Amino acid sequence: MKVEINKNMKLSEHFTLGELCKTSYDTLDKNIPSHVAIENLKNICENWLEDLRYSQNTLYGDVSRSEECGVRSENTQEAEIPIIISSGYRSEEVNRLCGGAKNSNHLTGCAVDIRCYGPEQMIRMAGILLDIADGTKRDFDELILEKRGTTYWIHFAVRPKDNRRKILFDCR
Repeated sequence: MKVEINKNMKLSEHFTLGELCKTSYDTLDKNIPSHVAIENLKNICENWLEDLRYSQNTLYGDVSRSEECGVRSENTQEAEIPIIISSGYRSEEVNRLCGGAKNSNHLTGCAVDIRCYGPEQMIRMAGILLDIADGTKRDFDELILEKRGTTYWIHFAVRPKDNRRKILFDCR
């Protein structure tokens, strides 16, 4: 019997389970999250990523900025800058193969890695996430700005409880 996730399941208006569970690793467990991990992913999408997407596009979503991010359209709605998740939920096998930390928040669906198109966008997105935390009085566990070579991303984690509000720069 073949077990699969419903990749089209909406976690929020703009995010699906498929994009939060995608992986380039072909594993026996197929990177299928538990119901608890799905609820954690929903929390990040509904309470953080949707607000990030809205704020980013309200503040920086004009056509010229969108073109910098690879979105080309004269239609303002189509020119919105999407939030691209490069890693969300990871099974233990996927986490091991990608070199993730043994206690990674990705294992419980409590973390996402958000792709950025350079240092400027990374700093702007991090600022928006901090503003969301302060404005809503919600806390987060980790906000890590990361860079490897020419690739930039934000590791962002929110736990159901015991959030540490840990902010780091890991730019090599």
